[in-house]
Amino acid sequence: MAVTEIRCVCDERLLPTRAHDDDAGADMRADIPAPVTINPGDSKWFGTGVRVEIPEGYFGLQCARSGIACNHGVTLANGVGVIDSGYRGEVRARLVNLGLAPYTIQPGERICQLLVLPCELPRFECVAALPESERGEGGYGSTGRS
Repeated sequence: MAVTEIRCVCDERLLPTRAHDDDAGADMRADIPAPVTINPGDSKWFGTGVRVEIPEGYFGLQCARSGIACNHGVTLANGVGVIDSGYRGEVRARLVNLGLAPYTIQPGERICQLLVLPCELPRFECVAALPESERGEGGYGSTGRS
């Protein structure tokens, strides 16, 4: 069964929103009282003012916004964030400036995206060996450049 509603505790202006009805990610905004500048190479925490109830069997995936990431080098410090269904605290984002110029986050600016996805919870089991595969133990770059 698909999730059709995620309950949020937040100010209405901070409710995650989609720019288009069929967008996968819902934009989350900076809950800050005044602009905050992130210098190149620096990172800072930003609250979103949002607490969510993600249903059991799902998880939240916090992703960068492509606009500020690709155009300004400002992205999530941890690449992506996982929000477990049992978490009820504020969703926060640590943004890092990988660009060459300072970037200023404005109050209410869209700073990350939230996706809600189904989650398989497999049981892990120790075994003596794994079955052979075509790839085997070939790691990074083992299939060539193209």
